[in-house]
Amino acid sequence: MEGFEAGERTGMDQDTIAIVSGLPRSGTSMMMKMLEAGGLEVLTDNIREADKDNPRGYYELERVKKLEHDKAWLTDAEGKVVKIISQLLRHLPKDHAYKVVFMRREMEEILASQRRMLVRRGESTNKISDEKLAALFRQHVERVEAWLAEQPNFDVLYVSYNRVLEAPKEEAKRIEAFFDGALDARAMTRVVDPSLYRQRA
Repeated sequence: MEGFEAGERTGMDQDTIAIVSGLPRSGTSMMMKMLEAGGLEVLTDNIREADKDNPRGYYELERVKKLEHDKAWLTDAEGKVVKIISQLLRHLPKDHAYKVVFMRREMEEILASQRRMLVRRGESTNKISDEKLAALFRQHVERVEAWLAEQPNFDVLYVSYNRVLEAPKEEAKRIEAFFDGALDARAMTRVVDPSLYRQRA
């Protein structure tokens, strides 16, 4: 293909969209930072600024939240990486190819991280029990993963947040291979910050 220099650099065609997904607080922002360091151009509007819960930034794009009704921005995502929470993946149109890095994390840590964020914002943490929320999250992830497995235009790599922090070099190499060896695994490894691992199971 001609004129696809960016695609060649990132190990995917320029019309392919890279996505980082997973449950909230599962390490998606960390993975966005890793992919950016590795050489992928990120699509973000920086409206949601870094704070104590995500000191390195959220890497979000506000228009993603309206994906069900607004898909025009996807052309701007071609050849780049964008963060999309797992519940919105089903709204992605079938006329694009996607490479998805789907983050997994110990459920107890996700719940603890969410609770800490709600407390910091002065919001209620008693709307639903951790046990019920954990069950709902697990059911949701199972459904999403089953759906992803059936999508011919989705290429998915499952990455453990916990494993990245335990063995960043090995996981960075796995991610590099997923993008056909065109990312910089060493650069990705360097931006992994274990000091941000605050809610441990």
